[in-house]
Order: sequence, then structure tokens, then C-alpha cells
Amino acid sequence: MGETDSLMMTVAVLGGTGKEGSGLAVRWALRGYRVLIGSRDAGKAMEKCVELNSALDGDYLSGTDNYSAAAEADIVVLSVPYGAHRSTLESVRDVLRGKVLVDLTVPLAPPDVRRVNVPEGKSAALEAQALLGDAVRVVAAFQNVSAEKIKDPSAEVDCDVLVCGDDAVAKAEVIRLVEAAGMRGLDAGSLANAVAVEALTPVLLYINRAYKVKGAGIRITGIEPEL
Repeated sequence: MGETDSLMMTVAVLGGTGKEGSGLAVRWALRGYRVLIGSRDAGKAMEKCVELNSALDGDYLSGTDNYSAAAEADIVVLSVPYGAHRSTLESVRDVLRGKVLVDLTVPLAPPDVRRVNVPEGKSAALEAQALLGDAVRVVAAFQNVSAEKIKDPSAEVDCDVLVCGDDAVAKAEVIRLVEAAGMRGLDAGSLANAVAVEALTPVLLYINRAYKVKGAGIRITGIEPEL
């Protein structure tokens, strides 16, 4: 997908007022995507967009409620805490049919967010697919990328993004989004593999604390970068 194609693509980031969601939204907007930031509170989303647009010195982002953002979008990105995962999906389910949902959610279990927690549905992404049904193509991605790494749109992100899903076309679309955000996206197999990808996040959080670093990430070795 070139820059011309991205101008025709609308991406909605639900929960986009948070650090990771807003960081990705900015990166995509700067690459020519039309980006909508969604929130349960439309006013909060609009305030966030005013803040981000001011920092970018331009009119790049628009804010609205989650439902309206999802309804307008071609691709919907879900960036909410696990505690809000199901309720957010239920609130927009009827406008997701036929679309790609990129699920960033990690099923952390506070207060011990550095211990792997496997939910009843095995992974947040699998729970999303079960809730939404086959009419929505769920893809898991970005779980192992720290918000600390993406908040500066000019900073290089030294981290690979593992992309899991059961639809090859949807995965390819999401890998293009990963690349537009300045990272390398790798096809990591079926949506069932999201169990392992999501489980890596609390391990990385533990490593951050153990080694007194911010934003530990992953790199897959042995794959030559594309020229």
C-alpha cells in the first residue's frame, strides 16, 4: 500500500486516548491515513485530538465516540485495558461486520501484571473472535510494543510486531499498518497463536523492572530485512 492508498483508508482507534492508542494514531495520521480516535466519552476523544493536533501543528486527527468511529472506519483498532475489552466490543459489534478488527489487548491481571494470565477464552483476541463471529476478521498485533517506544512519532522503534490471524488478506493489511507505524510486521500464524504473543507482554514487563529499562521489546532473528 502506497501513500496514495492510505489516503483512502480510515482507521479508528477505540480507546485511542491512551498512550499506545494515541501513539499509533499519530504515526498513522502522519503517513496519510485518515485516523479517528474513539472513546466512551466523545468529549474526551475530541480533547485528546486537540492536544495531539496542537503538538503536530496541523489538523491530523478527529475525535468522537467509539461507536461513531467504528462505524466510519475501514479498519478498527482496539486499544483498551482487558477489563474494558468485552464491553467495548459489545458496544460496537453491529458496526464491525465485514471489517478487520486489530486487537491490541493483553489479558493482564492487576496488580500482578508481570505474571502471565491466560483468560477463560485462552487469549483476548480469541475471545474477541468468539464474541464477534465470522463476519469480523480479528487480527492480533502490537501486544509486545511499549507505549514508551511509540509516543514520539520521530523515534525509531526497535521492535518486531507479531501478527496473528486466520485471514491472510486481513493479516497482510495489518502488516502494512505496522510498517506505516515504523515497525517490522511478521506473520506469526493463526489467531490461536495470539495466546503466546499476548503472554509475552507480562514477561517483557518483568524484564523492564528486573533490568531497570523502559520499553523492552522483541526481535526475531534469522529473517533478512526486505530491501
